[in-house]
Amino acid sequence: MPKSHLIATRHSRIHGNGVFAIAPIRKGTRLIQYRGKLRSHEEVDQVYADDIESGHTFLFTLNSEYVIDANVDGNDARWINHSCDPNCEAVHDEDDGGDPSRDAIFIESIRAIKPGEELTYNYGIKLAEAHTPSLKKLWACHCASPQCTGTMLQPKRKKK
Repeated sequence: MPKSHLIATRHSRIHGNGVFAIAPIRKGTRLIQYRGKLRSHEEVDQVYADDIESGHTFLFTLNSEYVIDANVDGNDARWINHSCDPNCEAVHDEDDGGDPSRDAIFIESIRAIKPGEELTYNYGIKLAEAHTPSLKKLWACHCASPQCTGTMLQPKRKKK
């Protein structure tokens, strides 16, 4: 259940829509569950095969078996934008019974957030392929933070 008395969706300077604090939010507050249709990775690959070059971000990897597709039955959590200096994080709750289809993603604050401030988290996008200039452009970050890397892609680990 979203803390609807704490957040609201509206236009964002970062990108399209965004989610904003409408009241003070304490550090550690669970704000909203990321919801959408549960799909297998294979199904997502089939459904979005023609969409590979879109940089779409309404797909959230839940675990090794499932992806949450917020394009279908998604809620306001899908409008929370990426930032290189986020005030929230995505928290993975594993099902106590070990059923990966019952896992969940929640967005929680990692610091106090003032009214009017946009909620953000680091999307943590990892790609197996090389981060070419075209991929960096496709996954460009517009957070405008002093720590902005210019991309939502996570740095590749250097081989030792």
